[in-house]
Formats: sequence, structure tokens, C-alpha cells
Amino acid sequence: MPLSDTIVVADDSMTILAMTSSRLERAGYDIVTATRGDDALRLVQETRPRLVLLDVEMPGLDGVEVAQHIRADESLAGVFIVLLTSLSEDSHVARGMAAGANAYLTKPFSPQDLQTQVEALIGAP
Repeated sequence: MPLSDTIVVADDSMTILAMTSSRLERAGYDIVTATRGDDALRLVQETRPRLVLLDVEMPGLDGVEVAQHIRADESLAGVFIVLLTSLSEDSHVARGMAAGANAYLTKPFSPQDLQTQVEALIGAP
């Protein structure tokens, strides 16, 4: 089953969720959102997105755990994962990348940096 053109955005901060979603929607991407890691994983399994933006620190499953679940599912092997977090120490970055993330953006980040990272991974819509 092929991946959709959807992007799943998961963050428990409504401010970050609104900023990232609106920026990517204005750029032409189809967005679905979640505020909990377990809801994000369910959305990924249902929508089969091309890319997932995951906050590391969320209720339910954290973003690293969601990334691990995605990488454990062979049918989702082509999904790109970007972790968004305020955790910037090398050990946090290493943990996220080891879980299968394709990129790691540290908060605060600019909406332009986010869009540039998304376009680098999946191209413009």
C-alpha cells in the first residue's frame, strides 16, 4: 500500500501545533494533527503519511517511542520522521536519530527552517 501525501504533525503545545500546521498548509501540504504520541501513531497507521513531525516530549508515547514503532512496521519504511524538541544535548539527538529519525529540529525553530527541512525530505507539494 503506497504512502499518502499527508504530513502528520504531533505536538502537545497548541502554539507549536498551530504554527507548524498553518505554515505547512499554506505551503500546500495536507496536514493532520495530534497532541498525544499514541494518537500520532494511530494517525500514522491510518493515513500512511510521507512525513511525520514529532515532538519528543508528549503525553502517551513520546516522539522517540512513536518513531521506534514506525520503524518497526515494515509497511511504513518510507515514512520520513522529523523530531521537534527543546532537548538539544548530543545524547538526546543521538537517541532520536537511533530511533530512526531523518532529522532533528531544536525548538525554537523558525517556520522557514521547518518548511526547508520538510521540502528537503519530501519535496515541495
